[in-house]
Amino acid sequence: MAVRTSPHQEVVGDTEHQHEHEGQVHSHDHWHVTHHHRSGPIGEFEHHSSYHQHEHNHAAIVHGHEDRSEEEERSDHESQAHTHDHNAPTGRRGANK
Repeated sequence: MAVRTSPHQEVVGDTEHQHEHEGQVHSHDHWHVTHHHRSGPIGEFEHHSSYHQHEHNHAAIVHGHEDRSEEEERSDHESQAHTHDHNAPTGRRGANK
C-alpha cells in the first residue's frame, strides 16, 4: 500500500505560472493575524496581530501567481502573516513554543 505524505497540488487555470516551494524549517520574526468577531447585524471581523520570532516550518506548496516573480515572493515572505502550530511549530511534537 502506498502512503502519501502530502496531497497532490496543482494550479487550476494558470499552469503557466505554477511553481513549487519545498517544505522548510527556518527562523525569522513574523506576524500572526487572528480574526475577532464583533457583535453586529452583519457579523463584522477585526484583525488582531502579534509579532514574534521562533523556528517554524512551512509545508511544501504548489501555487501560481503572475503579479510577482518567485524571487519577489521569497523576499516578501517575512512581511506575510504566518500560520503554524505553536505546540509544534517545526512539525516535531514536543518542540518548544
